[in-house]
Amino acid sequence: MNKDIKIDGLKKETFLLDEQEKKIVLKEEVNIDSHIKHNKALYNHNDGYSKSKELKRVASIPTLALQVWANEYNGTKNWFALPKEVQKQIMKKKLNSSEFQYFRTAAGRL
Repeated sequence: MNKDIKIDGLKKETFLLDEQEKKIVLKEEVNIDSHIKHNKALYNHNDGYSKSKELKRVASIPTLALQVWANEYNGTKNWFALPKEVQKQIMKKKLNSSEFQYFRTAAGRL
């Protein structure tokens, strides 16, 4: 059994039947090219600050990346179940690294 479901043209979910393990496997794929392109445009647009300089735009992160980061930390994909302090630590580490620079929407460090 293979069944593909496409959502909004960005996300693709494939349900696969693993007959040896007798399990159904869900495979998720997300095309983040448009997300990255938008982030690059924002990064080059201005310094990221609001007109009043009270707020600064820092990053835009696909939800799939948050799920992966949560899984790395505690073995589950639920980012929102993590304590806020843990979320802040993970964000700071990931967004200050060059590996995830394309999630940044303004220059600077967290």
